[in-house]
Amino acid sequence: MRATAALLEQPGEPFVLTDVDLDEPRPDEVLVRVAAVGVCGTDLEFAGFFPTPALLGHEGAGVVEKVGAHVTSVRPGDHVAMSFASCGTCALCRTGAPAYCRGFDALNFSGRRPDGSTAVTHGGREVNAHFLGQSSFADHVVAPERAVVRIDPSYDLLRAGPFGCGFQTGAGGVFNVLRPRPGASIAVFGAGAVGVSAVIAASLSGCKVVAAVDVNPAKLEAARGFGATHGVDSSAGGTAEQLAALVPEGFDFVIDTTGREDVLRTAVEALGPLGRAGVIGVGPSESMSFDWRSILNGRTVTGIVAGSSVPQLFLPELLELNAEGRFPVEKMITYFPFEQINEAVAAVRSGSVGKAVLTF
Repeated sequence: MRATAALLEQPGEPFVLTDVDLDEPRPDEVLVRVAAVGVCGTDLEFAGFFPTPALLGHEGAGVVEKVGAHVTSVRPGDHVAMSFASCGTCALCRTGAPAYCRGFDALNFSGRRPDGSTAVTHGGREVNAHFLGQSSFADHVVAPERAVVRIDPSYDLLRAGPFGCGFQTGAGGVFNVLRPRPGASIAVFGAGAVGVSAVIAASLSGCKVVAAVDVNPAKLEAARGFGATHGVDSSAGGTAEQLAALVPEGFDFVIDTTGREDVLRTAVEALGPLGRAGVIGVGPSESMSFDWRSILNGRTVTGIVAGSSVPQLFLPELLELNAEGRFPVEKMITYFPFEQINEAVAAVRSGSVGKAVLTF
């Protein structure tokens, strides 16, 4: 079948809207008509080097149109959010940790199905797709069943997409990994969509001090509206001193969403004894380094993928919190028609929007 997609013809170039051809879903796949898709920093990061021609996008939500013969969890007409792919058979998947699937990189970042094929072609050329289980910068997606999460049809599909990555990642880092006790202190580095999701989760967890750290004063002010008790402007330096003034004994928890070596070092050094750092961000730094004293006194640094979530369980929980008004991420969303994908990307890069979502 034909679908309208935003192709990346060369790394770093603008996206080009064009028609592509999609395979019929295989026995373990589903065809989804996309209603909305978020623009995530991971899309922009991979757009700089992913093998082309490529079809990215990984925060899609929509309606199932067809299912393969072996699919049992969804059926045509179901509303779904889409998340990452996992094999379902390795020891980590079988013990409830699909975010750390042993085949994660091959399934989500190779641009291909496990057998090396692709469901997407353009003018007879094979397109590198299947990005994080979906490649949802298109009005239709062929996705593996394990990347699709059935959701209540009463939930707003236009806001559901980002729950599959950004919102899940930030909230899951707090709820599923750090699990702060009421009265704890936490600093969240980076006040974008992922960071703000962590701020909301920390507030819901009863943290007494929730410090948002960013170089953008507008983002810090917005974070306060989502539950941050303090905003730390790091644009002029002195971040460590500002944090120490807030919690002189050191923070119980920190989360880094920036992927910057200097920021993570500051975050780890802001911890108190037995403090825990969660590393979420995929960013510009290829390596991280610390003075060995930084992780004494029981401090730990933990990498977190996709909020350590089981999407089929966690996404409905987050969406229910949203429906109840307790996880009000819609306040950070700005909608763009799909045809304005490059304008949306520019807005994300500039930081002028909290979360860009493309609509069809």
